[in-house]
Amino acid sequence: MTHLALRYVALTDVGLRRSNNQDSGYASDRLLVVADGMGGAAAGDLASSEALGAIRRVDRELEDDALEALEVVVEAANRRLGDLIEADPAVEGMGTTIEAMLWDGEKFAVAHLGDSRAYRLRGGRLVQLSTDHTFVQSLVDEGKLSRAEARTHPHRSLLLRAMLGRDDNAADYSWLQPQLGDRYLLCSDGLSDMVDDEAIERSLTHESIDVAATELIRLALEGGGHDNVTVVIGEMVEAESLDEHSELSCADGRPQIVGAASDAPRPRTGQVADVHDSTAALAVDPEELRYAPLEPSRWRSIRWIAFLLAVALLIGAALWFGYRWTQEQYFVAESDGTVAIYRGINADVPGITLRHVETRSDVEVDDLATFQRRQIRDGIEVSSLTEAEQIVEDLRDSIAPETPAPTPTPAPDPAAPPAPAPGEVPAP
Repeated sequence: MTHLALRYVALTDVGLRRSNNQDSGYASDRLLVVADGMGGAAAGDLASSEALGAIRRVDRELEDDALEALEVVVEAANRRLGDLIEADPAVEGMGTTIEAMLWDGEKFAVAHLGDSRAYRLRGGRLVQLSTDHTFVQSLVDEGKLSRAEARTHPHRSLLLRAMLGRDDNAADYSWLQPQLGDRYLLCSDGLSDMVDDEAIERSLTHESIDVAATELIRLALEGGGHDNVTVVIGEMVEAESLDEHSELSCADGRPQIVGAASDAPRPRTGQVADVHDSTAALAVDPEELRYAPLEPSRWRSIRWIAFLLAVALLIGAALWFGYRWTQEQYFVAESDGTVAIYRGINADVPGITLRHVETRSDVEVDDLATFQRRQIRDGIEVSSLTEAEQIVEDLRDSIAPETPAPTPTPAPDPAAPPAPAPGEVPAP
């Protein structure tokens, strides 16, 4: 029987549009984790790093069931966020996604929460193992949106579930049986939003997981680098061959921690161009254009008047059609404390009303999760009235019904006569 072991690598990059890294990544010969923080610059860092710190405690010899052990540390991470929010209300609303795989020597225990993803490459074929907890994924599941359309949807990052320090957003747990040669990729949406599955598949087939990780980061940055990008890769190898390839970053056997959870991320081990190098910009020709002034024309003033009239007509037409266009748009926002669907656009123009309430729902904003309240108060733009109604319905479904208080049983009256026994005729 072949005994399997796990090679690993973790790599991250802040991206091209963010000033700090809110992702945290962890990799060892037992545990792979990616956490993508949210809720503001400092709070996102805090959420992902604290959650990772709690989850990595399971990276030890297991005495109990691996899935139960993983569930314990994920719940501990959630309680930790709740304690931090209670101690400092300023970070209320922070949260993180979780993607974790715990190896027990035979199989993986898996935890998934949010839109960070897990992929498997087996026999050269890539399969997405996780299902995003997002509004767009719910549309895909219902057949209202294709996977290709979901990749470019403006609300593809609208989360329906995440770790928020509360009890109403549980993770999904499952078992996974690996095979020799499998490669597993855990990543934040900074990769999956920038790089399509075909490119991910090609990158994972590189000769080593270190090169594959570096290539994935490079592709994400070349694709725009709109977000922090973190990749964690595990490879199933024969236990007897684990010491081979001493050039790999995991050859020293130490865990790798990257991103917000680490003050000093591990250096990259593959060859990649520095996309931050400003010298790559195109040089500008300093030579000024020269021209000979033309003789004044008596028709110049007439041409200017005609030009200005034409511009005024164009501007007027553009404003009219622009206003008509705004009245064909919809967004979801707050109205008098409830969730409402607005016709128009979520913008203020002096002297012009560009929005009005189309329908008002019975969903109270205060009943929503903190991150949902923020999204509603900022306004959620949609492409159609149907999509707006779907968002309202999903928000309604996300509100847990209140459990009614039990009705106390009245105490027996000591002065009342005892109840007759079964079959006994009561005394007159």
